[in-house]
Amino acid sequence: MADAMKRMEIGDIRPGDVIDVEDDKDQVLPTSNVQANGSHDQIKASSSSQVQDQQHEASTPSKSSNQPSASNQVQILQPTNISRDHPLDHIIGDISRGVQTRSRLASFCEHFSFVSSIEPKNIEEALIDVDWVNAMHEEQNNFTRNQLWELVERPMDHNVIGTKWVFRNKQDQDGIVIRNKSRLVAQGYTQIEGLDFGETYAPVARLEAIRILLAYACADNIKLYQMNVKSAFLNGYINDLVYVEQPLGFENDKYPNHVYKLKKALYGLKQAPRARYERLRDFLLSKGFIMGKVDTTLFTKKIGKDLFVLHIYVDDIIFGSTNQEFCEEFAKIMAKEFEMSMLGELSYFLGLQIKKMKNDTFVSQGKYIKYMLKTFDIDDANSISTPLGTNGNLDIDASGHMVDQKLYRSMIGSLLYVTVSRPDVMFSVCMCVRLQASPRESHFKATKRILRYLKHTQNVGLW
Repeated sequence: MADAMKRMEIGDIRPGDVIDVEDDKDQVLPTSNVQANGSHDQIKASSSSQVQDQQHEASTPSKSSNQPSASNQVQILQPTNISRDHPLDHIIGDISRGVQTRSRLASFCEHFSFVSSIEPKNIEEALIDVDWVNAMHEEQNNFTRNQLWELVERPMDHNVIGTKWVFRNKQDQDGIVIRNKSRLVAQGYTQIEGLDFGETYAPVARLEAIRILLAYACADNIKLYQMNVKSAFLNGYINDLVYVEQPLGFENDKYPNHVYKLKKALYGLKQAPRARYERLRDFLLSKGFIMGKVDTTLFTKKIGKDLFVLHIYVDDIIFGSTNQEFCEEFAKIMAKEFEMSMLGELSYFLGLQIKKMKNDTFVSQGKYIKYMLKTFDIDDANSISTPLGTNGNLDIDASGHMVDQKLYRSMIGSLLYVTVSRPDVMFSVCMCVRLQASPRESHFKATKRILRYLKHTQNVGLW
């Protein structure tokens, strides 16, 4: 076939069906080889009466004649073991096309993009990625719907706060990227107390309170649901006079030197958490909810003999009731007042993986532990079955070699968060916590031992 092509002129060559010989080398053979091994093929055909030979003729017109040459013919053979192990009528698709490999799928998938798995480091990288540009447009649309600001002339006697884009990939409990989130954040560190902000305190739900709510829901057979307030901080009204710079990449062409005067809170402002909480608190109180005296992020409401309970953590809300109809009604009420996204039954909240059974609830932190092991480069280390040595004691070890205090404290902070669902490591973690002031190499090894134990027991949790 190669000799025949050499004798052709450029105008005689025509494109035909492309056959991936590397992928189909077990099924595609030139006719000349088939004729040379004719006796061998006849023996195969006689041993399996169901094998049907199919021929695929690749016609290439020659200079002198339009009839296909025998050297240009390609014959596709079906392996004999197919009909023996797999009946032909059970095979989906055309068997002559061969195996669908990843190299063939590449040409199909390269033109389809759902979300970007790469987080841009700056606005320049984000502007060249269509997925992140769409995410920034979505954030700008949120500002327009919430009537966040108005464009005014730059004040001469007032502080103007800068803005910055923050890009994060939202993941599910399995670590799969499900959404690209662009957030415009005000540079709150440039605010001046008394001029740009006043009171800033806002309550936040404690993890212990979340555990108590889970236990209460399990005891009373309450199914908990989760919802998220989209752009929660944009719903809070502010009483201070605040100006911010125009976002990078979205400056107004007609008024490039103008600034935005805020009507509502923006992410990054010091008073934004308090404004968001007050707006949500006032709305719930107006609907007949009672705020907890000890935990002000817990709201309850009694309707006859039924009880409705909800807990707030910034923009995440978990709620449930002994009457299923009240949950549906509450979701409708919240959707009318705020822009909400209903996440369904509670399964992942603040790093806790929650599995609700018929009469039981299982809480674990497998995803967080996996992330922590990767962060501290322990994911390739050998696992161990105990979190602490046999002596069960750590001393000051003044003569030991000093280690990086920042790294040691970050490991301790991560381990303390794990103790929410892992009381089995509480004692060993507290032993290491006492030595943060002057961590030594022996203390660092003890901390790594706890991480190796967590690797061995990633799926252990509270039942």
